[in-house]
Amino acid sequence: MPMRADAQKNYDHLLAVARTVVAEHGADASLRDIARRAEVGLATLYRHFPTREALLEALLRTTLDELTQMAADLEASASPREALASWLREAVAFVRSYNGVVSAMAAALADDSSALHASCSNLRSAGGRLLRRAQSQGEARHDLDGVDLFALIGALGWVGDQPAFASRAEHLLGVVATAILTKCEAGR
Repeated sequence: MPMRADAQKNYDHLLAVARTVVAEHGADASLRDIARRAEVGLATLYRHFPTREALLEALLRTTLDELTQMAADLEASASPREALASWLREAVAFVRSYNGVVSAMAAALADDSSALHASCSNLRSAGGRLLRRAQSQGEARHDLDGVDLFALIGALGWVGDQPAFASRAEHLLGVVATAILTKCEAGR
């Protein structure tokens, strides 16, 4: 059933404010602060988003779905090596976009009842398909699977969240990508 116009307006406004607050303060941003900045009561926030995970799922769903679709598009249009490298770069950029999102995503994968579980599982599966495709062509290490790839993405996101390591994050992404992708033999 579609929302009433005023309820949809509140929902959209809450999401816009939440996106700003979570970008500023990370995935553990205060829900009370989100409601205050949106100029609504906490009960209104909870009516739309009964849990923190539900709010994060609403914030992240579009990007998670876009990354999942991007994997499918790359699988159909790019070489296995290029597809995996491009997708890895975009996935790491995404997890760096909100401080603390890695922990929320890891927890969601372990909890089938989490609002984020399906989106995170789909993303992990999409990356796993790209990895297997590259492996089948001899272009990626064979001792990794989709779970490992997702963990590496999370680790690289965490590195970017740490002020002491943030300046090295791009370099470390290159190191990890090089470690995942094997060298192509001459003539290939």
